[in-house]
Amino acid sequence: MTSVLYDAQGPRAKRRNVLYTVLFVLGAAAVVWWVYDGLASKHQLDWVKWKPFFTSSQPWETFLWPGLQNTLKAAFFALIIALPLGALFGIGRLSDHRWVRGPAGVVVEFFRAIPVLILMLIANQAYFEYTELDPDTRLLYAVITGLVLYNASVLAEIVRAGILTLPSGQTDAAKAIGMRKGQTMVFVLLPQAVTAMLPAIVSQIVVIVKDTALGGAVLAFPELLASVRPMAANYGANTIACFTIIAVIYLALNFALTSFASWLEQRLRRAKKSTGAIVGTGPGGDLETIDAPSLKIGGERAV
Repeated sequence: MTSVLYDAQGPRAKRRNVLYTVLFVLGAAAVVWWVYDGLASKHQLDWVKWKPFFTSSQPWETFLWPGLQNTLKAAFFALIIALPLGALFGIGRLSDHRWVRGPAGVVVEFFRAIPVLILMLIANQAYFEYTELDPDTRLLYAVITGLVLYNASVLAEIVRAGILTLPSGQTDAAKAIGMRKGQTMVFVLLPQAVTAMLPAIVSQIVVIVKDTALGGAVLAFPELLASVRPMAANYGANTIACFTIIAVIYLALNFALTSFASWLEQRLRRAKKSTGAIVGTGPGGDLETIDAPSLKIGGERAV
């Protein structure tokens, strides 16, 4: 059978695809076996190296949980600061005034072009030179500062792109009923753009969570990934086991974030579809607004 998009495969093409599939599966199995054999030959899969994580709460209470707390703390504060800053600069880049649009664009492009690790290092040195913070607080502030400066600039571009995706008729309709520019942005454009921006915003939140590991790798910030070295030293040099457990924690955390975002996006889309209104006339001939889902026609509820 021939489709508009492609031609149906003949017998030879089907046999060739089956052969490619078998070769791919065999190749993948060979790679898995090679990795497994290498780890087993180095005794990295011995139960004694994995046992502390499943039979004792000490590694979780001493290393993993404090590191996870610092990771979540840095990511949380970076997020609640970067989101409003990103929205502010994103809207500023859409301003009709050049004196607002120009500086906002310079700030966004400048910090978006600098690696977040360099921003963390600069912030740490600045806090060290000009403040008297204790080391743990200084490292936390440095990580948060680097994350905020970089991710706020990225979120600004996400906000700007989300607003620009809306049809121009939305702005024209707001102007037609006498709304000012600020009212149009806050009450018309931003609420509609949130749904379109949500997947990109969540992706950036995941980046924020993962980038906290840069502070642990370079600045010795005691976050989740930085707990590998002391754990490996205390439990028989089980570095592979430590990295695996931490990778699973990151995977679970980011999967929870993306799952929540998917649920929220679907809920917002359903809410938009179900909040229609119809303007009709009441018993006295006056105009009244009737909620569309509850509209009744001939005694039956209209959906």
